[in-house]
Formats: sequence, structure tokens, C-alpha cells
Amino acid sequence: MTDTALPRITVIGTGYLGATHAICMASLGYEVVGLDTDPRKIERLQSGEVPFFEPGLPELLDKTMATGRLRFTTSVEEAAAHGDVHFICVGTPQKPGMDAADLTYVDASVAALAPLLDRKVLVVGKSTVPVGTAARLTALIKELAPAGDEVELAWNPEFLREGFAVEDTLRPDRLVFGVASDWARQQLEAAFRPIIDNETPVVVTDLATAELVKVAANSFLATKISYINAMAEICEATGADVRHLAKALAFDDRIGGRFLQPGLGFGGGCLPKDIRAFAYRAEEIGVGQAVSFLREVDAINRRRRSRTIDLVREMVGGQLNGKKVACLGAAFKPNSDDIRDAPALDVARTMHGLGANVRVYDPAALDNARRAYPELRYGTSAMDVAADADVVVLLTEWTEFREIEPSALASVVKHRRIVDGRHALDAEFWRAEGWEYRALGMP
Repeated sequence: MTDTALPRITVIGTGYLGATHAICMASLGYEVVGLDTDPRKIERLQSGEVPFFEPGLPELLDKTMATGRLRFTTSVEEAAAHGDVHFICVGTPQKPGMDAADLTYVDASVAALAPLLDRKVLVVGKSTVPVGTAARLTALIKELAPAGDEVELAWNPEFLREGFAVEDTLRPDRLVFGVASDWARQQLEAAFRPIIDNETPVVVTDLATAELVKVAANSFLATKISYINAMAEICEATGADVRHLAKALAFDDRIGGRFLQPGLGFGGGCLPKDIRAFAYRAEEIGVGQAVSFLREVDAINRRRRSRTIDLVREMVGGQLNGKKVACLGAAFKPNSDDIRDAPALDVARTMHGLGANVRVYDPAALDNARRAYPELRYGTSAMDVAADADVVVLLTEWTEFREIEPSALASVVKHRRIVDGRHALDAEFWRAEGWEYRALGMP
């Protein structure tokens, strides 16, 4: 690679993060190879199909594949030969039965790639990992790579929001480069040149700090969400209204209103497992007390689910057994088909276990929900699942649920009762339309 040429990019792992990164980087003009061990995933991407729901990404894949700059492969040899900069974008799920992060996929990626690196290249971690992982992987790469010390490792954490991943990749609010040399920094600057030229702020730091940025950001966000939900618990006990409390707090520019939204709480594949893994790692390195509050943040979040079920139970007279419950939402958030640790499905499954006749509808996540929880019943629309329902429960704040007309829904339900798990509806409007309306933290 000459100093003026764009580095050739390899993306290892073509799940949510990897596929998005590969497609977006190719759209910026880079030659990109996406690598995965799953032949079916590679086949779908190579044929122009995004294997998950993300607004705007299918169209960008079509456009980018037509340029010839993007291809997908299962051959690690092909990827190793192609890349000047290799991005590791594999998952780091929670270990079964414990809070620690499972680094199996990260370690396997490095172990497969490193023995094929026979020239000076940069390996860049994007996966969310416990602090100290980069130092360990640096030693492993130097041991396994034929080029030895010529191969360097950097860390570049991702900050994607599901539903906004294309925007967050192409126009991020910041880039973080964790590097051990000027050369590594220069390579990363070359790999992100169009984004940097768009005046994106860049934070250049050491490897350990770069590893901490993502988990620190997620922990702060989770804490803010759980804080307002803790206030909702106080409001429920005192007759106060958490909506007005949150609004008053939001005017304080030291606090701000973003994510100060009471309701069912957070879920998905990042926040819950990241804060647990962060607390676990802090204990491992002897500073567990510093983030012990994260255990309570997690506990407050989990309690929102059981409290939502309590509202439903109260609404139908104390017993769920035999009651028809319409659940609107399955994904952990709107504009996504991700059901990992989804509060919506947790609530639906628990009510099903308590004997309720539960039916679920979601605009994007039904296929994933059916595969994961075949014991639940599913419908084709909000009106379909609400037919003859004793109570409707809004669990994911999709726009189409926010825009449902109370009168239209009233025409199909058995009783006009709704539990708004996301504070997504206008309570006064629904009550004026004859609905019994309940939400967490409201009188």
C-alpha cells in the first residue's frame, strides 16, 4: 500500500456490527472483504440480502455491491491476503450462567487470522471487550503471526444504535482510536479518512482507555434510564407523576432529557450484558466497589418488567389466568428485529406462564420471536392480536403503535384497557376516548 492509497479493509464477522461496517466502508470508496464462518450468512450477503432488519442498509448493500468494491467470503486466507486493516467485529455475548463476557469468537478470530499475516498490517478490534483484552491479544498476535512485531493491534470501539446504524457509521458523533504507535494511528486515520474529513471529532488514546469507552458509555446510559425508572417507583408509592418529573428534570442542561424516558426499561444485545460484564471485570481486577452501583441499575431495570405485569394483573382483577392479553411489540426497541433480552418478550412469556391467553404482534421481529419462543401465539397485525382482548399491553414503541386510533382499537377489543409500557401514548387522549389507561410511575 502506498502512502496515498486507501487501505484495503477486511471485516471479520458479518453479524449486525460487521455487516453494517463492511457495507458502509465500501460505500465510502474502500475495497472491502467481509469474512464469516457461516456460509449461509455469506451467501445471503453476497446475493444482496441483509440477514437482519436495519433501515437503509439493504438499499446501501445493493448500491455498494454494484460498485464491485465489496465481497463476502468464508475463506480466512482470502481475507488475510486482501486486508491492510483487519476489523474484528464478532460478538461478545454473556457467558451462560455468569456475568462475564464470552470472548470465544474474538479469540478464535485472532487465532485464525494471525498465522496468515506475513506482512505489516493493522488488526483493529471493534467488539466490546473487557479491559485488558487488547494487551492479551497483542501478545497472541506477535506469537502467531509470521510477520511478528510488524503486525500491530489497535482498538476502535463501535457506538451503533440499532435502527440508526448507517447514520452512526457514516456520521458518528466521535471516533475513538486506541493505538500503541503513530503508525497505527495513521492507518486508522487512512481507514476513516472520509469520515474524519467530515469534521468528526477523533479521540486518540491508549488501548485500555479505548476498551473502556464503550462500556463506560453504556453504563452511563443504563444508569440514566434506571434512574428515571427508580423515580417512577417513588412516584407510584406517592401518587406523583413521573412524566412531569422527567420533564422538569430535562430542563436542567446538566441532566438533559435524552433517555430520561420512564417505562419498561432497556434490553437488547448490548446494555444488559455490557454492564454485567463491566461489573464482573471490575471485580476481577480488584475495583468491584467502584461500579457496584451497576448491580442495582440492572436490578431496577429487571423490576420494571415484573411491575408492568403487576399493572396488567391489577387491571384484569388480580388474576391473569384465562385472560386474553394483546402484546404490541416483541423487539427490544423499535426499528429493529433484535429480540435479545427483549423486555417485551420477557413480559409476554411471563404472562403466558401465569395462564394468560397471550398473542403477540411486532412489525419486524415476529420471525425471530417465533423461532426463539414457539410456545407463544402470534398475530398478523395490532388489530388481529387485539381481537376480543381483555387488555392491550404496549411493549415496544413502534410508530405504528403510537399512531393507533383509540376508537379503531376499541372496535375490536372486549374491554377498553391498555397498559402503556413505554409512555408512548397520550394518556389524557386515550382516557377521553373511554379507555382505562395505566403506565408505570403514573397515578
